[in-house]
Amino acid sequence: MARERGRTVVAQNRKARHDYHIDDTYEAGIVLTGTEVKALRAGKASLVDGFAEVRDGEVWLRNVHIPEYDLGTWNNHAPRRSRKLLLRKEEISRLIGKTRETGFTLVPLSLYFKDGYAKIELALARGKKSYDKRQTIAEREAKREAERAMARARRRG
Repeated sequence: MARERGRTVVAQNRKARHDYHIDDTYEAGIVLTGTEVKALRAGKASLVDGFAEVRDGEVWLRNVHIPEYDLGTWNNHAPRRSRKLLLRKEEISRLIGKTRETGFTLVPLSLYFKDGYAKIELALARGKKSYDKRQTIAEREAKREAERAMARARRRG
């Protein structure tokens, strides 16, 4: 069987970009069991309440929901178990320094398969205040309105 190529997105955390200012992103591998991989290949996962933490020099993914595999047996996995992330030492030490600063957290943005391997895109993020969220929405709507006006002008002229 030929090895699969490309990137297949399983789950995205769209709310993270709304709730946080994204400073930096990292791609990490995930240590998974067999039934977790099968559940992900079926396209089932939720990153909504997920976060990552650095503990004892390792990065752990917490609260990400990968449902039990339907055809799994007694060795099925726990849906919300902690999963170890695979990062380079330099990246981990940088994350340790940044997460010790106040306001920074590690948030998963997307879970995907890249060339057959399960990967997660982590963001080093700072929480937005409610007025920041309103400002972001206002900017997005103003941009849309400007694009609509440009399109109308092009159609007329």
